[in-house]
Amino acid sequence: MKFEDLLVWKRSAKLCVEVYQQFDKSRDFGFKDQITRSALSIVSNIAEGYERDSDRDRVKFLSYAKGSCAELRAQIYIGIQIGYIDRTLGQQWAEETRDISRMLYGLMAKMRC
Repeated sequence: MKFEDLLVWKRSAKLCVEVYQQFDKSRDFGFKDQITRSALSIVSNIAEGYERDSDRDRVKFLSYAKGSCAELRAQIYIGIQIGYIDRTLGQQWAEETRDISRMLYGLMAKMRC
């Protein structure tokens, strides 16, 4: 299976694009850089993991992606609190990171069997 075929990759890529578009004109370059990098890290680690030759390596990179989901979610919460992210949008993004994290956990569990 190619990473492009994975639903978790597709959803991660969509979320990443949304984050980039939301912060396109942000002048807070530190926050913008951090939140876009964590979103990009999710989708990138899924792709990198799926190109690895062993399940052990795949699981390692999926674990990195899962960690990046938590990082992004933390930044979303801060973004809401400081007024950079609309509360409704932020809650949708936070729920999406939780869903993506669950999907990654499921993939990792299958590979460990």
